[in-house]
Amino acid sequence: MNNLHLQNDDELTHSLKNNDESAFTEIYNRYWDRLYYIAHKLLKDTNAAEEIVQEVFLTLWKKRDALNIQCLNHYLSAMTRYSVYHYIASEKKCKVKEDNVALLNVAAISEINVDHKILLQIITELSNKLPEKCRLVFQYNKLQDQSLSDVAQMLNMSQKTAEGHLTKALRIIRSNLGSATSELLVFLIFLEHFKK
Repeated sequence: MNNLHLQNDDELTHSLKNNDESAFTEIYNRYWDRLYYIAHKLLKDTNAAEEIVQEVFLTLWKKRDALNIQCLNHYLSAMTRYSVYHYIASEKKCKVKEDNVALLNVAAISEINVDHKILLQIITELSNKLPEKCRLVFQYNKLQDQSLSDVAQMLNMSQKTAEGHLTKALRIIRSNLGSATSELLVFLIFLEHFKK
């Protein structure tokens, strides 16, 4: 039909149900601003309001055959309000999930820090039982984060000798800690290195 802008809402709704795209376009043009106003008034968010109105019109088109519309104005307004409430509920759920993940992360980090302190204490005690050169190389390099070349120079030995002492120290500590704990040791030493 021509002059769709002269048709009333009931006529447009009937044409919409008969798959008339131009009737849909007329409804869209007629109601976009009004629905945007409703969504924006409730959300105070331009992007979210636009997305919601787009979603309302998309739903209107997809479900045009099944919809039972008595009054187009009230129907679209109700759809918009429902979509806003659904959006707000989804946002709250996301916020709760984010907060829970943040709490879990804080708890996990605290637990890692406690484990880290205990393990560091155990490693320090074990390293104190190493032969003197091994102990010094290990403690300077792994616990005090000095480069192996600096440690070698400080202890007046070649870098190859310092590497040998470090390898021996790590082997002794790993054998005293056990294989599962030694993996944690490597991980925690790695963390310690990047914390500084």
